[in-house]
Amino acid sequence: MEIILGYLGLGLMLGLSGIGSAYGTTIAANAAEGALKKNKDKSSSYMILSALPATQGLYGFVAFLMMRSMMQTENGGLILFGMGLGMGLVFLLSAVRQGQVCANGIAGIAAGHDVQTNTMIYAALPEFYAILALVAGLML
Repeated sequence: MEIILGYLGLGLMLGLSGIGSAYGTTIAANAAEGALKKNKDKSSSYMILSALPATQGLYGFVAFLMMRSMMQTENGGLILFGMGLGMGLVFLLSAVRQGQVCANGIAGIAAGHDVQTNTMIYAALPEFYAILALVAGLML
């Protein structure tokens, strides 16, 4: 049973981070598509902001690669399940919220406001929690 929980934890770690990145990037990309109709000249700014939520998927992949060897340790499956669930949820939620921040920034840029730098700073805040989750997992 412990092995099943361990693999489930690894799957949650990787799967939830990928789902979060997919949702976050499409939230921002949908805003970018609408913004292109208003101001095509800022498409590079839209693209940069749309790509930011993809990093949580990378964190999940890194965590997956680093943690899979824990299956060999005592109670490794239980630890992996807890870590995978916790990290996966943080990655999922931070990517979705980051996508929403980026979407608002894209809308602001399309409206003629110079908010790309501020948006990137605001988008870094949910990213920080994903990084903390990754570091906490690596410390176990």
